[in-house]
Amino acid sequence: MANTILYYARCFLAVIVLMIAALYGVIASIVATLIGKQYLAQWLTARCYYNLMKYTMGFDVKVIGEEKLENKPFIAVSNHQSTLDILMLGRMFPQGCTVTAKSSLKYVPFLGWFMSLSGTYFLDRSSREKSVNTLNKGLEQVKREKRGLWIFPEGTRSYATDLNILPFKKGAFHLAQQGKIPIIPIVVSNTSTLMNPKWKVFNRGVMTVKVLDPIPTDELAKEDIGKLAEQVRDMMLTELQELGYSKANNDTNLPPQFIEQAKKETSVTEKTRDEASTVTGSEIRAAN
Repeated sequence: MANTILYYARCFLAVIVLMIAALYGVIASIVATLIGKQYLAQWLTARCYYNLMKYTMGFDVKVIGEEKLENKPFIAVSNHQSTLDILMLGRMFPQGCTVTAKSSLKYVPFLGWFMSLSGTYFLDRSSREKSVNTLNKGLEQVKREKRGLWIFPEGTRSYATDLNILPFKKGAFHLAQQGKIPIIPIVVSNTSTLMNPKWKVFNRGVMTVKVLDPIPTDELAKEDIGKLAEQVRDMMLTELQELGYSKANNDTNLPPQFIEQAKKETSVTEKTRDEASTVTGSEIRAAN
């Protein structure tokens, strides 16, 4: 019971923190636009949100290969798990980068206002034509101003409690091919140990993010886009299974899949230790 109460209390606090960061984002976006630097609005707000979450909620983000985001333009693609993806963006979102989001978010108080003012590309999922036009507009700006565009190719949050990634939609890869812009795959460790609504998980901890090498698209043919999307997903899935679950302090609960895997890993470790002890004992006896 106490764990459930703590879960909801932390959820409430997280919403308050998000609204504070969004309000800051509205002000930052207006000021940045007035001085001709709207492209900095999302970066400023991202860093604000990250620091608020770090010091009030006990979260942190470890990034591997962040230097690979220094050269623009690029299209970044990353796995999409939960609202904690915003925290990941808060830590590593580069200057001059923007995101895509579903159009319904623009009507959320504070958050939607900030996203609209800061140049987010809203995608209307009910109209493919409108979404394509929006993405093409984004592509033109990315190329012209040497910016970055961040896309979640799964299309929706997976809330995965196992080490898996949903099938990819091909929009990001079509854009990269059209603009001859490199794709940068970004893999986030499974965050269900930090937050998961189904299992009432909301723990302090550290997620790990790995930035993979940029993939050039200069020679990519249109008919090979689907194949590339599958290859990138397979590459990211392999990296996700290497990264595993995010490290967490068990303040509330942990998902059953993580507990089961942890038991298996403990069993394997104990078996290996026993085997090593047996070998060492045999070597001692042989030496005597």
